[in-house]
Amino acid sequence: MEQENFSPQESLKLIDTMINKAKNSYHDTGIGPILWGSVITICSLVTYCRIQFGFTLPFDIWLLTIVAIIPQIFIAIKEARLNKAKHYNDKVFDYVWISFGITIFLLTFINANVIEKLNPVFQVYIDTKGGRPNFDYGSFMGSFFLMLYGFPTFITGAARNFKPMLIGGIICWVCCIISVYTKFRVDMLLTAFAATMAWLIPGIILWVKYKKKQKANV
Repeated sequence: MEQENFSPQESLKLIDTMINKAKNSYHDTGIGPILWGSVITICSLVTYCRIQFGFTLPFDIWLLTIVAIIPQIFIAIKEARLNKAKHYNDKVFDYVWISFGITIFLLTFINANVIEKLNPVFQVYIDTKGGRPNFDYGSFMGSFFLMLYGFPTFITGAARNFKPMLIGGIICWVCCIISVYTKFRVDMLLTAFAATMAWLIPGIILWVKYKKKQKANV
């Protein structure tokens, strides 16, 4: 078998072609951010309305976050098929968001156990003082989640030089600080606003860019 010799110019051209193919194989449709931005916004607004207007639901609205995992799996599979050449940085982003999901789960688990331990203490206070204490640990849960929401959002926006998501991460942290001094129902409005700015709007921007790119490649 003959060995084909490349000139330095031809080698550089081949490398450049391979890099461009790798770049073009990356497809960020924005569907993931749209999905989670919509789900978190809806759950937060429904929770606010439930507290504000005093109605009840036959189920916990936040169970939608678990249901949303199913389409997220299909989205990940589809984008993995489109993304034939996965860069090292893309894998890092995957692990960042996987870590984010695990951390959210762990925080929910920890908060549930802390509240379970505090409830007997609060009951003793109520029985002794004849009224509820001013401190409510559960009211700070929104602040914890907003703090975490900003972490992967800011990193992704900064690393990919995508300003809408970078600004969205900062908005999450600003809302986190504000939520420390507000009531839980207001925290839900802040969460809805943060999710819209950090995920929903950036996701729509990515989706529009993706569709324009598809039309240009036709």
